Amino acid sequence: MKAPLPRLAVAMDAPSVEPLEPILDELAGLPILIKVGLSLFTAVGPSVVHHMRLAGFPVFLDLKLHDIPHQVALAVEAAARLDVAMLTVHLAGGRAMLEAALTAARGRTRIIGVTVLTSLGDAELAEVGCPLGASETVARRLQLAHSVGLQGAVLSPRELQLAARLDPRFLRVVPGIRSHHEQLAAHDDQQRTASAGQAVQDGASVLVVGRPIVASPDPRAAAEAILAELGVAPSVGSQG
Repeated sequence: MKAPLPRLAVAMDAPSVEPLEPILDELAGLPILIKVGLSLFTAVGPSVVHHMRLAGFPVFLDLKLHDIPHQVALAVEAAARLDVAMLTVHLAGGRAMLEAALTAARGRTRIIGVTVLTSLGDAELAEVGCPLGASETVARRLQLAHSVGLQGAVLSPRELQLAARLDPRFLRVVPGIRSHHEQLAAHDDQQRTASAGQAVQDGASVLVVGRPIVASPDPRAAAEAILAELGVAPSVGSQG
């Protein structure tokens, strides 16, 4: 397996790479991952991963793969050839799909299972046939991910305590990180959020932060502030 991961992933969502270039320049040298999500990957294609790697950043490819096992295995093989540090699959795909993903990865990339999207609350889950609610659904899917042997899971800050008894090497990847002011404003599509400090205190391994950094007038200062909360020195060094 590859070198230890940076503890901060900066989410990049744009219709092309060009508007992201100034942000990448400002973040150069910081010990971070760049999260490439569905919109950017669909717009640009696999070359966006090469672009981020050439800029000096390890890549967290967040595609939330969810299909029959054979198709997911093929997609994982293709992603592994891109040398991504982490790749997401959706835990709703079930055990056979997850095992196929893990086998296809062959240790070349970390397979991280998505539990429940942070945009969903209990009412939305019930509407799509998950009456157990967010907490119980996350708890069951965490156990599934751990039993299959995935390297970690994506879960909201609100459910971090559900992973407390799992192997400490099992990565807790946490999106929905907001400042106190942003949590009060609540103008975006994520319901189950928390501050960086609270998520770290509750056991987060990797924080995923998008708008609070990329929409900041000073992205580097915003990233360095979060790294400080993680206890990580924002020094220039190898990205691994």
